[in-house]
Amino acid sequence: MIEITAISSSSKGNCYRVTDGKTPLLLECGISFKEIQRGFDFNISQFTACLITHEHGDHCKAIKDVTRAGIDCYMSEGTASAIGLQHHRIKPVRAKQQFELGTWIIMPFDVQHDVAEPFGYLLANQDGDKLLFATDTYYIRYKFPGLTHIMVECNYSNEILNENIESGRTPPFMKKRLLQSHFSLENVKEFLKANDLQKVQEIWLLHLSDSNSDEQLFKNEIAKLTGKVVYVP
Repeated sequence: MIEITAISSSSKGNCYRVTDGKTPLLLECGISFKEIQRGFDFNISQFTACLITHEHGDHCKAIKDVTRAGIDCYMSEGTASAIGLQHHRIKPVRAKQQFELGTWIIMPFDVQHDVAEPFGYLLANQDGDKLLFATDTYYIRYKFPGLTHIMVECNYSNEILNENIESGRTPPFMKKRLLQSHFSLENVKEFLKANDLQKVQEIWLLHLSDSNSDEQLFKNEIAKLTGKVVYVP
Protein backbone atom coordinates (compact mmCIF):
# COMPACT_ATOMS: atom_id res chain seq x y z
CA MET A 1 0.00 0.00 0.00
CA ILE A 2 1.50 3.30 -1.10
CA GLU A 3 0.44 6.59 0.44
CA ILE A 4 1.25 9.87 -1.33
CA THR A 5 1.15 13.33 0.24
CA ALA A 6 1.73 16.52 -1.74
CA ILE A 7 2.87 19.59 0.18
CA SER A 8 3.56 21.74 -2.90
CA SER A 9 3.36 21.09 -6.64
CA SER A 10 4.01 24.06 -8.94
CA SER A 11 6.72 26.28 -10.38
CA LYS A 12 6.82 27.96 -6.95
CA GLY A 13 8.02 24.75 -5.33
CA ASN A 14 7.66 20.98 -5.26
CA CYS A 15 7.66 18.64 -2.29
CA TYR A 16 6.02 15.23 -1.77
CA ARG A 17 6.05 12.35 0.66
CA VAL A 18 5.65 8.71 -0.36
CA THR A 19 5.54 5.78 2.00
CA ASP A 20 4.72 2.09 1.84
CA GLY A 21 3.90 2.18 5.54
CA LYS A 22 7.45 1.24 6.44
CA THR A 23 9.89 3.62 4.74
CA PRO A 24 8.80 7.26 4.21
CA LEU A 25 10.71 9.12 1.51
CA LEU A 26 10.80 12.80 0.62
CA LEU A 27 10.52 13.52 -3.09
CA GLU A 28 12.02 16.94 -3.85
CA CYS A 29 12.62 19.74 -1.33
CA GLY A 30 11.81 22.77 -3.45
CA ILE A 31 10.15 24.88 -0.78
CA SER A 32 11.55 26.45 2.38
CA PHE A 33 12.57 24.11 5.17
CA LYS A 34 10.05 25.79 7.47
CA GLU A 35 7.28 24.94 5.01
CA ILE A 36 8.48 21.35 4.87
CA GLN A 37 8.51 21.16 8.66
CA ARG A 38 4.99 22.58 8.92
CA GLY A 39 3.74 20.33 6.14
CA PHE A 40 4.86 17.23 7.99
CA ASP A 41 3.96 18.37 11.51
CA PHE A 42 7.64 18.94 12.33
CA ASN A 43 8.31 15.19 12.05
CA ILE A 44 11.26 15.47 9.67
CA SER A 45 13.13 12.59 11.30
CA GLN A 46 10.59 10.19 9.76
CA PHE A 47 12.28 10.42 6.36
CA THR A 48 14.82 7.79 5.39
CA ALA A 49 16.02 9.89 2.43
CA CYS A 50 15.16 12.53 -0.15
CA LEU A 51 15.15 11.99 -3.92
CA ILE A 52 15.91 15.04 -6.06
CA THR A 53 15.30 15.19 -9.81
CA HIS A 54 17.43 18.22 -10.78
CA GLU A 55 19.05 21.44 -9.60
CA HIS A 56 16.32 24.04 -10.19
CA GLY A 57 15.33 25.83 -6.99
CA ASP A 58 11.69 24.76 -7.11
CA HIS A 59 12.97 21.20 -6.66
CA CYS A 60 15.91 21.57 -4.24
CA LYS A 61 15.53 24.93 -2.46
CA ALA A 62 15.83 23.48 1.06
CA ILE A 63 18.60 20.97 0.38
CA LYS A 64 21.10 22.59 2.78
CA ASP A 65 18.64 22.36 5.67
CA VAL A 66 17.49 18.88 4.67
CA THR A 67 21.06 17.56 4.75
CA ARG A 68 21.70 19.35 8.05
CA ALA A 69 18.63 17.57 9.43
CA GLY A 70 20.42 14.28 8.79
CA ILE A 71 18.55 13.22 5.66
CA ASP A 72 20.53 11.68 2.81
CA CYS A 73 19.76 13.31 -0.56
CA TYR A 74 20.03 11.18 -3.70
CA MET A 75 20.48 12.67 -7.18
CA SER A 76 22.56 12.36 -10.33
CA GLU A 77 26.21 13.33 -10.35
CA GLY A 78 25.35 16.14 -12.74
CA THR A 79 22.70 17.52 -10.40
CA ALA A 80 25.02 17.27 -7.40
CA SER A 81 27.70 19.17 -9.29
CA ALA A 82 25.23 21.85 -10.44
CA ILE A 83 23.90 22.36 -6.90
CA GLY A 84 27.49 22.68 -5.69
CA LEU A 85 26.85 21.65 -2.10
CA GLN A 86 29.65 19.71 -0.42
CA HIS A 87 28.11 17.49 2.24
CA HIS A 88 28.40 13.85 3.24
CA ARG A 89 24.61 13.53 2.96
CA ILE A 90 24.76 14.18 -0.82
CA LYS A 91 24.58 10.74 -2.47
CA PRO A 92 25.16 10.69 -6.26
CA VAL A 93 23.54 7.76 -8.11
CA ARG A 94 23.63 6.63 -11.73
CA ALA A 95 20.85 6.16 -14.26
CA LYS A 96 19.62 2.56 -14.57
CA GLN A 97 21.63 1.43 -11.53
CA GLN A 98 19.18 0.51 -8.81
CA PHE A 99 19.76 1.05 -5.12
CA GLU A 100 17.87 0.28 -1.92
CA LEU A 101 16.40 2.61 0.68
CA GLY A 102 14.73 0.71 3.49
CA THR A 103 11.93 -1.33 1.94
CA TRP A 104 12.22 0.40 -1.46
CA ILE A 105 14.23 -0.59 -4.51
CA ILE A 106 14.80 2.54 -6.59
CA MET A 107 15.76 2.81 -10.24
CA PRO A 108 16.83 6.26 -11.48
CA PHE A 109 16.32 6.95 -15.18
CA ASP A 110 17.19 9.81 -17.51
CA VAL A 111 14.59 12.38 -18.56
CA GLN A 112 14.66 15.41 -20.87
CA HIS A 113 14.98 18.87 -19.28
CA ASP A 114 17.20 21.94 -19.74
CA VAL A 115 19.52 21.11 -16.84
CA ALA A 116 22.72 19.15 -16.15
CA GLU A 117 21.53 15.55 -15.63
CA PRO A 118 17.85 15.25 -14.69
CA PHE A 119 16.38 12.01 -13.35
CA GLY A 120 13.04 10.37 -12.89
CA TYR A 121 12.65 7.54 -10.38
CA LEU A 122 10.92 4.17 -10.35
CA LEU A 123 10.20 2.99 -6.81
CA ALA A 124 9.29 -0.62 -6.05
CA ASN A 125 8.47 -2.03 -2.62
CA GLN A 126 8.33 -5.48 -1.08
CA ASP A 127 4.56 -5.72 -1.54
CA GLY A 128 4.83 -5.55 -5.32
CA ASP A 129 3.79 -1.91 -5.68
CA LYS A 130 5.56 0.24 -8.27
CA LEU A 131 5.52 4.02 -8.27
CA LEU A 132 6.74 6.16 -11.15
CA PHE A 133 7.90 9.70 -10.32
CA ALA A 134 8.74 11.92 -13.29
CA THR A 135 8.63 15.70 -13.48
CA ASP A 136 10.16 18.48 -15.58
CA THR A 137 10.61 16.53 -18.79
CA TYR A 138 9.05 16.85 -22.22
CA TYR A 139 9.43 13.16 -23.04
CA ILE A 140 9.89 9.78 -21.36
CA ARG A 141 11.57 7.24 -23.61
CA TYR A 142 10.93 4.22 -21.40
CA LYS A 143 8.00 1.92 -20.73
CA PHE A 144 7.30 0.70 -17.21
CA PRO A 145 5.48 -2.63 -16.71
CA GLY A 146 3.43 -3.30 -13.60
CA LEU A 147 2.98 0.26 -12.37
CA THR A 148 0.52 0.75 -9.52
CA HIS A 149 1.01 4.49 -8.93
CA ILE A 150 2.02 7.29 -11.31
CA MET A 151 3.23 10.76 -10.32
CA VAL A 152 3.88 12.65 -13.53
CA GLU A 153 4.22 16.25 -14.59
CA CYS A 154 1.36 17.67 -16.68
CA ASN A 155 2.55 21.25 -17.04
CA TYR A 156 0.57 22.76 -19.88
CA SER A 157 -1.80 22.19 -22.77
CA ASN A 158 -0.71 23.10 -26.29
CA GLU A 159 -4.15 24.53 -26.96
CA ILE A 160 -4.14 26.76 -23.87
CA LEU A 161 -0.55 27.82 -24.50
CA ASN A 162 -1.30 28.84 -28.09
CA GLU A 163 -4.39 30.76 -26.98
CA ASN A 164 -2.34 32.61 -24.36
CA ILE A 165 0.36 33.49 -26.89
CA GLU A 166 -2.24 34.83 -29.33
CA SER A 167 -3.87 36.92 -26.61
CA GLY A 168 -0.52 38.23 -25.37
CA ARG A 169 -0.80 36.62 -21.92
CA THR A 170 2.24 34.41 -22.56
CA PRO A 171 5.32 35.70 -24.42
CA PRO A 172 6.13 33.70 -27.59
CA PHE A 173 9.67 32.80 -26.43
CA MET A 174 8.15 30.76 -23.58
CA LYS A 175 6.71 28.27 -26.05
CA LYS A 176 10.10 27.01 -27.20
CA ARG A 177 11.30 26.48 -23.65
CA LEU A 178 8.12 24.68 -22.61
CA LEU A 179 8.26 22.41 -25.65
CA GLN A 180 11.85 21.46 -24.80
CA SER A 181 11.60 21.13 -21.03
CA HIS A 182 8.11 20.34 -19.74
CA PHE A 183 5.48 17.64 -20.18
CA SER A 184 2.33 18.76 -22.01
CA LEU A 185 -1.11 17.24 -21.51
CA GLU A 186 -0.87 15.84 -25.03
CA ASN A 187 2.48 14.12 -24.39
CA VAL A 188 1.31 12.79 -21.03
CA LYS A 189 -1.59 11.13 -22.83
CA GLU A 190 0.77 9.51 -25.33
CA PHE A 191 3.02 8.31 -22.52
CA LEU A 192 0.10 6.77 -20.65
CA LYS A 193 -1.20 5.06 -23.79
CA ALA A 194 2.25 3.54 -24.37
CA ASN A 195 2.29 1.90 -20.93
CA ASP A 196 0.37 -0.98 -19.41
CA LEU A 197 -1.97 0.65 -16.89
CA GLN A 198 -3.82 -2.51 -15.83
CA LYS A 199 -2.53 -2.44 -12.25
CA VAL A 200 -2.51 1.35 -11.82
CA GLN A 201 -4.53 2.47 -8.80
CA GLU A 202 -4.07 6.24 -9.07
CA ILE A 203 -2.45 8.91 -11.21
CA TRP A 204 -1.13 12.19 -9.84
CA LEU A 205 -0.71 15.10 -12.25
CA LEU A 206 2.09 17.34 -10.98
CA HIS A 207 3.61 20.76 -11.55
CA LEU A 208 0.75 22.40 -13.48
CA SER A 209 1.59 25.77 -15.02
CA ASP A 210 -0.02 28.78 -13.34
CA SER A 211 -1.23 30.20 -16.65
CA ASN A 212 -1.08 27.48 -19.32
CA SER A 213 -3.07 24.74 -17.63
CA ASP A 214 -6.61 23.91 -16.53
CA GLU A 215 -6.76 21.66 -13.48
CA GLN A 216 -10.28 20.35 -14.01
CA LEU A 217 -9.78 19.83 -17.74
CA PHE A 218 -6.53 17.94 -17.20
CA LYS A 219 -8.08 15.78 -14.48
CA ASN A 220 -11.12 14.96 -16.61
CA GLU A 221 -9.08 14.23 -19.74
CA ILE A 222 -6.71 11.81 -18.01
CA ALA A 223 -9.53 10.11 -16.08
CA LYS A 224 -11.49 9.66 -19.31
CA LEU A 225 -8.46 8.25 -21.12
CA THR A 226 -7.35 5.83 -18.41
CA GLY A 227 -10.41 5.08 -16.30
CA LYS A 228 -8.24 5.62 -13.22
CA VAL A 229 -8.51 7.83 -10.13
CA VAL A 230 -6.72 11.09 -10.90
CA TYR A 231 -5.41 13.62 -8.39
CA VAL A 232 -4.16 17.15 -9.02
CA PRO A 233 -2.43 18.45 -5.87
